[in-house]
Amino acid sequence: MKNSVPLIAHVIHRLEVGGLENGLVNLINHIPEDRYRHAILCMKGYSDFSARIRRKDVLLIDLEKREGQDFMLYHRLWKHFTELKPDIVHTRNLAALEAVVPAMLTGVKRRIHSEHGRDFNDMEGNNRKHLLLRRAFLPATSHAIALSRDLEDYLHEKIGVPRRKITQIYNGVDTEKFHPSEGKNPALPFADPELVVFGTAGRMQPVKDQTNLVRAFIRMLEIAPQFRDRARLMMIGEGPLRNEAISLLEEAGCSGLSWLPGSRDDVADIMRQMDVFVLPSLSEGISNTILEAMATGLPVIATRVGGNAELVDENGTGLLVPPADSEALARAMIRYLENPRMIARHGSSARQKAEQSFSMDAMVSAYLQVYDGKGRKR
Repeated sequence: MKNSVPLIAHVIHRLEVGGLENGLVNLINHIPEDRYRHAILCMKGYSDFSARIRRKDVLLIDLEKREGQDFMLYHRLWKHFTELKPDIVHTRNLAALEAVVPAMLTGVKRRIHSEHGRDFNDMEGNNRKHLLLRRAFLPATSHAIALSRDLEDYLHEKIGVPRRKITQIYNGVDTEKFHPSEGKNPALPFADPELVVFGTAGRMQPVKDQTNLVRAFIRMLEIAPQFRDRARLMMIGEGPLRNEAISLLEEAGCSGLSWLPGSRDDVADIMRQMDVFVLPSLSEGISNTILEAMATGLPVIATRVGGNAELVDENGTGLLVPPADSEALARAMIRYLENPRMIARHGSSARQKAEQSFSMDAMVSAYLQVYDGKGRKR
């Protein structure tokens, strides 16, 4: 007997630490259990990040996709869809889009695809192969979700998806977990309230360009050495850029002014130790870490890429700088060091915007509208 609660089969590349994956977990955790059940089909498996899913009835499936073209993947997807009989298949990003074909062949009528951001090797979305793949597969979907207005325009103008088939939904942030600090934690580094701590969090990989932040921090101290006693740097996360970042700081004699502990499970607590959040990415969709920083009451310095300008109100909740420009980033950091009142003002406005515009309830409600077949038409 078929369960009366409809099932959503989410198809993703891999379930591990990341913005897309964090958004998926938040969505599953906050959708009422009597509205939808969930299965997550992972092209390349999953890590212990899956433990963040609070529901015990979520099925995790490793599709064991081989490198390169794996034609048997279609058979495995067809088999799982036949057995699961999902009411909805929701693919995310190009790496999972091909799953709409076996979904269609097994009779799944509601096929939803969402775009969460750009790939490092295609940051403008102009790669001919990627364009052709999206144009070939997206007509097999019934609806598309874009996480930013920038991505919505991309789907319509470059891929040709009709506006009526696109719903733009911002990520939501847990404003109870991420909240302003009442004071620095003495158990964490840089607890002196006189310090100004610039921080970032996320996977340390080329598209996030954390080494640009390191260079900017070093350059900032060259331009304004009077701030050496006050300015500090926190970089939370693991990845291929971490060792390079540590080396750059060591060479510049800034090891004692910085803390790079790798991956941590207490990111919300560490964010409350920061004074200004910095996102130096080369490409972004809608950044979860910007939203978390805003909810924490931090002003945000971000690069003017992707959806960042949709989140950060320049000179209102933060500052925007060009990507890969250490000089501009350094001077933005100096502006905050020279004006502590601006830190407090921008941080307060950021928290207010997070509560009003990016609540978890608003995100869940918007997704439920799409899942229920009532996606917003713009």
